[in-house]
Amino acid sequence: MPPNDTTPPATGDAPPADAQRPQYHFLPPANWMNDPNGLIQWGSTYHLFYQYNPHAPVHGTIHWGHATSENLVHWQHLPVALAPEPGRPDQDGCWSGCAVDDSGTPTLIYTANRAGQQCACLATSADGLLTWQKYEGNPLIAEPPPGLPVLGMRDHCVWREAGRWYQVIGAGIAEQGGAALLYRSADLRAWEYLHPLLVGDQRREQPLWTGTFWECPDFFALDGRYVLVASIWDAGILYGSAAFVGSYQDGRLRPAIEHKLDYGDRYFYAPQSFRDQQGRRIMFGWLPEGRGLAEQHASGWSGVMSLPRVLSLSADGQVCSQPAPELAVLRAAHTRLSAQPLPAGQILWLSEVGGDSLELLVELRPGRALRSTLLLRASPDGTEQTRIYYDAGLRQLVVDRAHSSQNGAVDSAPHRAPLDVGPGEALRLRVFLDHSVLEVFANERVSISSRIYPTRPDSLGVAVLAEGGEAYLEALDAWQMRGIW
Repeated sequence: MPPNDTTPPATGDAPPADAQRPQYHFLPPANWMNDPNGLIQWGSTYHLFYQYNPHAPVHGTIHWGHATSENLVHWQHLPVALAPEPGRPDQDGCWSGCAVDDSGTPTLIYTANRAGQQCACLATSADGLLTWQKYEGNPLIAEPPPGLPVLGMRDHCVWREAGRWYQVIGAGIAEQGGAALLYRSADLRAWEYLHPLLVGDQRREQPLWTGTFWECPDFFALDGRYVLVASIWDAGILYGSAAFVGSYQDGRLRPAIEHKLDYGDRYFYAPQSFRDQQGRRIMFGWLPEGRGLAEQHASGWSGVMSLPRVLSLSADGQVCSQPAPELAVLRAAHTRLSAQPLPAGQILWLSEVGGDSLELLVELRPGRALRSTLLLRASPDGTEQTRIYYDAGLRQLVVDRAHSSQNGAVDSAPHRAPLDVGPGEALRLRVFLDHSVLEVFANERVSISSRIYPTRPDSLGVAVLAEGGEAYLEALDAWQMRGIW
């Protein structure tokens, strides 16, 4: 595809019908998508750029896809924003980066890839973010800092501070761990390396293992503290994203708290955030596939964007995310169940509720139950089902995918998040089910993103139950969800 191709992704190239394809999460009409890039609100319009291979549902020949929205929910596909060009530093890929407003000029800083050599490049737009002109002086940063034994450098987060531009680049330092390297500039073009904003420790496993390399660093202020989000990459394997929360002084972050950002681990990867005109910190993440390459090729698509999330800090200083309130516009037919007891071991099937495109609000009092459970995508005989349950003994929220699919080739490992539902507190679940996508938010404190692939067309049932003791269903609201297109 030539640079700045003015042809949007062709809806005529949409893949064949696929029961696993989401309907209210963003994804391109076909082929591969990964990291969100260049998130920005320009005027009243939200811009979502993303890593995109327009040729196949696999990672390769990476471009920047582009879409816009007026409400964070309904999206319009636009022409490719950045494409590899022969003879340029990005001839083998335009990789992840960010967008900033340079005194009224929309500006992208991204990682260029040529034969495995990665460097920082810049592009600007003169027509309202529709087409992009690459800086003739690219690359901006061609080599790692001298004397620093880095394993690589890629992905950019840029901000304005005290009259100058700063950026962090994801990296790994040999024998140490993942790192976010800090640079400074007066004009976004000439950059001076300062020092690491933060370096992890690959030898330490507690409280959080942070790997050998950090991708997609995202640094921002939130509720009076500073946050670095980094995606943990190690030997080609994705391990999810970590949040480091603390104080920022003299160009260094001193974290007091570190934790997993989402407990679906690799199923919420490479997140990026931005501040919108309402002053909210909005985040999107990439939800990769959990099924085999052959099935991805057959379906013609791979990768989904998360729902937009609004970030805040909890009372104990951790980064929390909640679904953007704009998503309520997708709600269609509504069902509400009144309060009722849940006797131990008795499954309450919700005959009025079911499907593969739902939003659920569930409030359960665990009572004496060892497990308080919500079943989704359950077949009538129970051979396929996904369980979301609170384990009172372990104080964990669990997404159990052991029987989520009769396809033995899909990932069925469980997800576990720490959650202490205190005395007198209810378990509050907000669940978004969109065919193969599952996003779970619990008690405004933790989230779990995942992928499930039921094979049976009748795996649509929803139920609640208590195990090892009685519980109490305070309320359940369910909405069928409209598509975003």
